[in-house]
Parts: sequence; structure tokens; C-alpha cells
Amino acid sequence: MVFRLKQRFEKKFDEEIRFFKGMMDRPKTTGSIIPTSSVTARKMASVIDLQSGLPVLELGPGTGAITKAILARGLPPERLVAVEYSTDFYQHLQRTYPGVRLINGDAFDIEKTLGDLKNLAFDCVISAVPLLNFPMQDRIKMLESLLDRLPAGRPVMQISYGAVSPIIAQPDRYHIQHFDFIVRNIPPAQLWIYRRG
Repeated sequence: MVFRLKQRFEKKFDEEIRFFKGMMDRPKTTGSIIPTSSVTARKMASVIDLQSGLPVLELGPGTGAITKAILARGLPPERLVAVEYSTDFYQHLQRTYPGVRLINGDAFDIEKTLGDLKNLAFDCVISAVPLLNFPMQDRIKMLESLLDRLPAGRPVMQISYGAVSPIIAQPDRYHIQHFDFIVRNIPPAQLWIYRRG
């Protein structure tokens, strides 16, 4: 019993240290000081339609807090495609989540990053990419490229730590919905949904 508790503590501590190191090494590509809370991760994963039969695209999984919630929701690992920019996080995810289709690449160049999967349709996108660290035109371009890969009405779920949507409104091109404000996250998180149709 004590040994199992020690293992769980060491694993949790390892994830926190790994995340903090990633933030220190690459502050522009890491959006928070610690991983997303389980409460926030579950809320983000709640938008998945398990009955669609389509894969889910996760962007910026980091150490895997949201990945864990996506799989806990019941999505088979082989139906999850996760794109991680950090090679260190990517290698950690490979060890932690066997069966998930992991790609070490850039979400802002999703066509190239997806490679052979570039024409795949996804049920939804769940993103923890730190959008506020990038120019607005890059954010809009990325969003529209993601929406091109979803059936009409299906969401791009985005976490952010600012007070307003990290992507400006363009009602003729996509719709924005404030999904939730999660206080039980450090820092408190805003969840946004973007969709067409």
C-alpha cells in the first residue's frame, strides 16, 4: 500500500517537474505553469461524440492530462490523434499512452504535420495550444484549417487563460461560444468552442 502511494506520488511529481521544465525551456509553446486540472480536462473531453465513429484530434497534449480524460471518456486509443510540438513531451506521451496516434509536430502547420492523415475527418478538436502567445492571423488560420476537418456543427474546444476569446469573432466564417469558466485550474481557465454551421 505504502509502495503504491509512493509510486503515485513520484509519477505525479515527475509530471509536474517535466511540465515546469518544458515551460522554462520553451515558454512560448507552454501555456501554463502546471498541467491542466482533471476537472478542466474532463470538461474539455465532454464535447466528444463517441457515437460518431470519427477520430478525435488533440493539440498540445503536454504531459497528457487532457489525453487521460479523453481516454477515460471511452474513446479507444487508436481513435485519438495527438499533435505535440515539444519532443520531450512527445516522448513522454509515447511511453505513457501506447496505442494513441502521436505526432511530434506543429499545430500551426496542421496539413504538413498530419501527413498521411491530412484528409481525415475528425469528430472534434480539443486544443491546449497557447494561442495567446501567437499572432492573431496565425490563430485564425489554424482555426479555419481545423474547422475544415470537422463535420458541420462539430466543435474546436480551446482552453485559454485570458478574459476574452483568444480568436476574434468573424461570424461569417465561424461561431464562438463561451463554454465554461473553470476556477479549479491553475490559473483559472476559460473554455471556448468554435464551430461552423
